[in-house]
Amino acid sequence: MKASFSNKTTDDAPNKVNGSLSSSYQWFLQTPERAIEQAYKAALRIKSIEEEHFGGNKISADSVDYGENVMDYWQEQLAKNLNNAKLRIAEYKASRLVISTANPVILEKLAFIDEVLAKYESDKSSSKALVPFSNAVQLVEQKLADDESDPENNKVDGISDKTGVFPRSIGRTISRIKTELNPKSEEEVVKKFRNSSRKTKTAIGFVIILIIVPVLTQQVSKQFLVSLLVERFRGESEVPIFINSEMKEEALRELQSFEEELKFDSLIKGSPQIAPEVLSERVREKAKEIAEEFQHKSRDAIGNIFADLLALGALAAVIVTNQKGIIALKSFIDDIVYGLSDSAKAFIIILFTDVFVGFHSPHGWEVVLEGLANHLGIAANKSAISLFIATVPVFLDKVFKYWIFRYLSRISPSAVATLRNMNE
Repeated sequence: MKASFSNKTTDDAPNKVNGSLSSSYQWFLQTPERAIEQAYKAALRIKSIEEEHFGGNKISADSVDYGENVMDYWQEQLAKNLNNAKLRIAEYKASRLVISTANPVILEKLAFIDEVLAKYESDKSSSKALVPFSNAVQLVEQKLADDESDPENNKVDGISDKTGVFPRSIGRTISRIKTELNPKSEEEVVKKFRNSSRKTKTAIGFVIILIIVPVLTQQVSKQFLVSLLVERFRGESEVPIFINSEMKEEALRELQSFEEELKFDSLIKGSPQIAPEVLSERVREKAKEIAEEFQHKSRDAIGNIFADLLALGALAAVIVTNQKGIIALKSFIDDIVYGLSDSAKAFIIILFTDVFVGFHSPHGWEVVLEGLANHLGIAANKSAISLFIATVPVFLDKVFKYWIFRYLSRISPSAVATLRNMNE
């Protein structure tokens, strides 16, 4: 009976393996249809939102008059379904390289998906207005290069070519009057104001999140996670009292100062000299207090290292998962920078460079580096700090000068001239 059971088991094992391989192969062959079906469902969800909540129009703030929070919700739903549809289309294209299919239903679904996706492709081109500063500089450089390479652009225009038959101010005045007489101009102004307000709120909220999330992560993790782990480690292996030589020297100076203070107080007050046994006992008690204090500092320094790493991880997670906030913040900074006058730009550049690479900057760098070393429980190496101050500010100074020469002189020449005059 045991032999028959073993034979049955050995016969079932290959059947199970063949069955699983066959089902896996069938699942792989259905990849194109499955990917198209999932993309089609995502497109259907977008179409359903358009018909139910936006009157069949695009999911946009221009289509309806929703509040900010409601509009953010629909924008999130749109982004999620668009990303899902694009991902499944990419999966379909990749699977078509090895799997051929001739299902006519796929063509109808693909046409519907393309129709839905094409409706929102224009948003990408319009969002290019919120390009980063570096991309804007590249566009300006490319335009200048095109203008120099085109011989038609190198021709010198006459006065009639520059001004035309009528002065340009008349054309601008007529355009302004047309805009003011347009009955929809007020609505357009209100829409632009709402978009600008929404962008500003998003940027400020993102900045607040960038500040609050790492700080809260550092404090909470240090108090409730890292400290508990350090205490557990301390139970198994005692945490050292001094984790670097500077802490030991500081403790010795404090103990020596305490002993000298006792002798000085005895001499000033005119009381009998303290017995050596009493003095030794009081110094011993003070030494225990100092040891406990510096052991606590050592434990905090160890906790700061892990808590800071968690805070950096939280900051990176916020930046990676909130691309909308990054775009809004870049646009907000660009609006502020380009809205400043030339004198204000020059003043900010001079202030920034003097703080970080100016004549008095080494003192500030030294304080910052020593404070960072104390925070992490690392001995402040004077040679390393001096080497840092001798190299990093010099490198930053060259970067600033190159940026001013390469980019700022093309984007805002008047700001460069103002900066040169203020420096002189």
